Amino acid sequence: MSKKPETKLTRRTFVAGSIGVAAAFAARPSFAAGKTLNVLSHKVHQTVLGSGDGDLLKDWLKAKDADIAFTTFDSNPLQDRLFREASLKETEYGVGYLIDNRPTSQIAALFEPLEPYQKQDPIEDFADIAPGLVQGMTIDGKLIGIPVRHATQGLFYNEALLEEAGISAPPTTLEELIEQCKKTTFTSKAGTPVTGMVLASDLAVFPVMFARAFGGDFISADLKLVPDRAAMEAALSALRGMFEAGALPRSYATTKNDDHVTWMQQGRAAFSPLPFARAAQLNNPDQSKFPGKIKAIEFPGSATIKGKVPMASVVEAWAMAIPRNAKDKALAWSFIKEVSSKRVTLGMAINGNGPVRVSTYADAGLKAKNALAAVEAKVLATARGAFPPFPEAARAQATFLEEVQLAVLGRKPVKDAVSAIIERIKPMMPA
Repeated sequence: MSKKPETKLTRRTFVAGSIGVAAAFAARPSFAAGKTLNVLSHKVHQTVLGSGDGDLLKDWLKAKDADIAFTTFDSNPLQDRLFREASLKETEYGVGYLIDNRPTSQIAALFEPLEPYQKQDPIEDFADIAPGLVQGMTIDGKLIGIPVRHATQGLFYNEALLEEAGISAPPTTLEELIEQCKKTTFTSKAGTPVTGMVLASDLAVFPVMFARAFGGDFISADLKLVPDRAAMEAALSALRGMFEAGALPRSYATTKNDDHVTWMQQGRAAFSPLPFARAAQLNNPDQSKFPGKIKAIEFPGSATIKGKVPMASVVEAWAMAIPRNAKDKALAWSFIKEVSSKRVTLGMAINGNGPVRVSTYADAGLKAKNALAAVEAKVLATARGAFPPFPEAARAQATFLEEVQLAVLGRKPVKDAVSAIIERIKPMMPA
C-alpha cells in the first residue's frame, strides 16, 4: 500500500493545515515570507536539502523572501499526481520531481522546455552535470528536466556475517554471489535467522539486474523486448534456485524495497542490492546493529560475460521540472538553479544524495565522508535505466513482475514465464 502524502513548509516553522491538496494551505502565519513555492517530490528530495542550521537553501530563501512547501509521495503515486497536476488548466505546483523512465512525448509536452531559461539565466557549469542524465531528460529534442539525483544500484554486504560464515572476501561474479548467499543463509551467533539476500518483488530493477548479469535485459534502450531470451531464462533460474535454497526471503512475494534497509541494519540478510547513497543509513549507529560493517561493491556479472560485456547496473535518475501550467515559473527556475549549483549538489551528496555532477565525486570532503564515491562513479559510467520510457511502461513493468514472481516461487516453469513475458508485453510495446 502506498504511503499517504505529506505536505509541510519545511523551510520555515509553519506546518500547513491541509495535506495533499493543491493550494489548500490554511491560514499562513503572520511572519510568513512574501511568496511560497509549492514543490511536489519524494520525501528523500526534501530530506537531503537539510534543515535548521544545515538548511542548504536558507540563503536563497532569505534572498527571495520565499517559503517552500513540499508535498511528498512515494515514487509511483508521485508521478501520477504530478501528471494530473500538469494536465489541469493551472496548478499551484511550481516544481515537480520527474523520474527518467516516465516522460513519453505526450507527458513531456506537459512541462516547460528549459533551454530558454538556461540561455537567459544559466545554471552554474551546466556541462559538469553527467551528460547521460541530461540526455535522459531530453525528449523530442527538448530539455524538460534538470537532473538532481541518481540512485545507482550497488551490492551491499555485511562483512561481519560473511566472516561468520567463513567467507573472506565479497563475490567477484554472480555465481560466487549465489554461493555466498547460500552459505550465509544460517542462524548467526547472535541467534538471528539470516537470509543470504533480501530482495523485493515489487520493482523491475532487481530481475533486470540479474538479466544484465548474464548479458541480457528486460527492454533494451532501443525498445527490444527481452533481447536475449537465454539470458533472461538464466536470470530467473538463478533467482528461483536461490529461493528454493532459502537464500531469498520466504516472504519474497510481499517483500518491499524499504525492507532492504531494515533487514540489512538488523543483520537479517547478508546481501542486498541498494543505491550506493544508502551507505550512511545502513551504517548509522543509531539504527544499525552493524555500523561500519555494511560495505558495498559493484553488482557482479556472471562469469560467462566477464571480460566480454560490462555489467550494466541499474540507475534511476530524478530531475526537477516546471509544469507548463505553473504560476510563478521564474521562482521555480530560480529554485532549480540554486539546487543545481555545485555547492548545493555537494551538500546534498554529503546528506546522502546521488550527485549528478561529475566534479562532486572528486571533492575531498565527499571522499572523506563517503568511502564509496570511487566505486559509485565507476558503476555509474556503465549504468542505465531499468527500461526506457514508453506509453505502456508502467503496465509492462507490472506484467513483467507478475511473471517473474511466478517463476521465482516455482508456480510456473521459467521457460513458460519468459514466454509469457514476451507474449503479454509485446502488444504494449510501441509500434
